[in-house]
Amino acid sequence: MSKDTTLKVVQVPLLDLRSQYESIKDEINSAIEGVLSSGSYILGSNVKSMEDEMARYCGVKCAVGVASGTDALVLALKARGIGKEDEVITTPFTFFATAETITQVGAKPVFVDIEEESFNIDPTKIEEKITEKTKAIIPVHLYGQSASMGPIMEITGRYNLHVIEDAAQAFGAEYNFSQSTKKVGSIGEMGCLSFYPTKNLGGYGDGGMILTEDEELAERLRILRIHGARAPYLHSLAGYNSRLDELQAAALRVKLKHVDSWIEMRRRKASLYDELLSSLKGLLTVPYQAPYARHTFCAYTIRAAQRDKLRDYLTRKGIGTRVYYPLSLHLQEVYAHLGYKRGDFPLSEKASEEVISLPIYPELKKEQIELVAREIENFYCQKKHP
Repeated sequence: MSKDTTLKVVQVPLLDLRSQYESIKDEINSAIEGVLSSGSYILGSNVKSMEDEMARYCGVKCAVGVASGTDALVLALKARGIGKEDEVITTPFTFFATAETITQVGAKPVFVDIEEESFNIDPTKIEEKITEKTKAIIPVHLYGQSASMGPIMEITGRYNLHVIEDAAQAFGAEYNFSQSTKKVGSIGEMGCLSFYPTKNLGGYGDGGMILTEDEELAERLRILRIHGARAPYLHSLAGYNSRLDELQAAALRVKLKHVDSWIEMRRRKASLYDELLSSLKGLLTVPYQAPYARHTFCAYTIRAAQRDKLRDYLTRKGIGTRVYYPLSLHLQEVYAHLGYKRGDFPLSEKASEEVISLPIYPELKKEQIELVAREIENFYCQKKHP
């Protein structure tokens, strides 16, 4: 018996990076051609200009370009001397790099469960995990929404802990303090950004950046990113090869001019999803938008009953989805030695069984969103009326 190998035509991709390129093609091509003709490809004028522009945009004194968002976390930890015997508190519901970088510098990740609504670390559970070995906290601004930074900063201030924000998924997001509003990444001692292509501000390859108000700390980061050298061939530290290249910086400078309008487009599309999916309350939950935060929807992530079956159904209908993330970090094989077990972080574990991210990007058409919502409704209607 022959097997049907026909592939369903993708009607709505999870992400369409080509459409964004087409919308700014001439600007991007001109910027890249300028780099190629300059003959300067590493730590040149575009990187310096990008750092200055990013610092202004995010409201900090200094920005240091590095090779990736993961490297940004590693260098931030190293810049504060965090290593063996130290503990760093973070969330188990995030991309692996958040915890991986703690391990890479020799420290121990200590997990704290999440808030059910926001998916971000629960500040009310942090204090009980602080020990004499705790040196830092890495809050993650997941899916494009700020963690609850007010309470986090209050706790870390009392215990004199470093705060390194993982803002890889939340470029442009904001947190509203009682007297001011700040961009994520500008609140803690350092903020780490990723320019991976799927991000709200994404390049055409890897790239990252570290934000800080501390000029001495920024200088240490600059030294760490070029093999620990203060000057060519004069090394004061054992550093890394982690530099944002000129091609990425040039492209990102173009995109930075458009990012606010793109974020607003994401927010409008999220609102349309919210409206179209409102009839399915009890079967799915649309993303929570905290009153203290401005969500930028790097991902549009819902909770869904029968998540895996829904995902299979949407795949058959040509609709792209992704599960961010299917296994809480405390249950990953690499962290078995930490002694965590299933049930230790029930809200993180529950989220990993229920979340599914739907297509969202600035160029996504209204008709495509309507199709996604219609097929989700069809799935649940079929379950009710087989």
